[in-house]
Amino acid sequence: MITRRQFTASAPVLAGCSQVPAEDRYEAVAERTWQLDATTGGVHGPGASGLSLELVRCATLAPSSHNTQCWKFALAADGRSITLLPDLARRCPAVDPDDHHVFVSLGCATENLVQAALAHGLQGTAQFDGTADAVRVALEPTRPQTTPWFTAIAQRQCTRGDYDGQPVPPDELALLQRAGSSATVRLLLLTERAALEQVLDHVIQGNTAQMADAAFMAELKTWIRFNGAEAVRTRDGLYGAASGNPNIPTWLGERAFRWVFTPQRENDRYARQLRSSAGIAVFVGQAVDKAHWVEVGRCYERFALQATALGICNAFLNQPVEVASVRPGFAAALGLAGQRPDLVVRFGRGPTLPRSLRRPVAAVMV
Repeated sequence: MITRRQFTASAPVLAGCSQVPAEDRYEAVAERTWQLDATTGGVHGPGASGLSLELVRCATLAPSSHNTQCWKFALAADGRSITLLPDLARRCPAVDPDDHHVFVSLGCATENLVQAALAHGLQGTAQFDGTADAVRVALEPTRPQTTPWFTAIAQRQCTRGDYDGQPVPPDELALLQRAGSSATVRLLLLTERAALEQVLDHVIQGNTAQMADAAFMAELKTWIRFNGAEAVRTRDGLYGAASGNPNIPTWLGERAFRWVFTPQRENDRYARQLRSSAGIAVFVGQAVDKAHWVEVGRCYERFALQATALGICNAFLNQPVEVASVRPGFAAALGLAGQRPDLVVRFGRGPTLPRSLRRPVAAVMV
């Protein structure tokens, strides 16, 4: 899934003086985007519309494929439930032809909503409705609990940079294993170097195939935001600086894209980044359907929140599960023949990078 591409500029470009008001610049917008509600921990009734909108806002801080934010939210008239629906107008058919990532992203948002509800004194119970392809989260009053997972919502990010190469201690691996597993989702944690090199082989196969696909490349380009002003304008997509790249004018980025974004460069970058990681997490749903994809998303988000609470970074390396021709061989290499691996995630300790933005709550309501 979910956001892992990087545009590498051929040379740094100096930006001119900005005429944008301070409150509308990327840094200010990002700070507002990632703040948690100051009333956290207070007791609220389930009918409080302001609270419902805050829960939706927390849900939108979840990751999504290419940061498309492919979700919509509906509030029940009585305030006792929130329904999450896929926004198929924001799907990515080239990288995600069966909408797998759409429903995984919906699961990530569901988990954020449930964690935020608990912090605000509401127990959230999520159920997938296969008829409507939606997730309904029922809300009932309970004792407020501000957990480390809730606090981590405002800090979590997909860190698409180099890590420090140091192992994660066994007790922390156990916490990640527990957070990322459920009755219907299996989590494989790979930390041996030979296993990581095997994963890398399949990442390179998948990346090479994707970069040879004109439709994939065209789709990817539409979601790249080459500078802060463009990121603020759209509030979505893959902001280049979040991958450690300089801000460059959009016109230059679009012209240079095909010359500097090459298979060799990308494969070299993935090899360096994977080898700097402490391990790889592979999420495997019990079945291949939308309900299980949502559950995979929930498990991944708990994993990511737990990792964030521990000071551990993570980022997606989903090429082996996105490319249909590579997926069976990858599954077999993991001892999962006949099953579909859903997500591939590298983890380790690394830097904090600029954060991606989110659209306003009003833009995701129905």
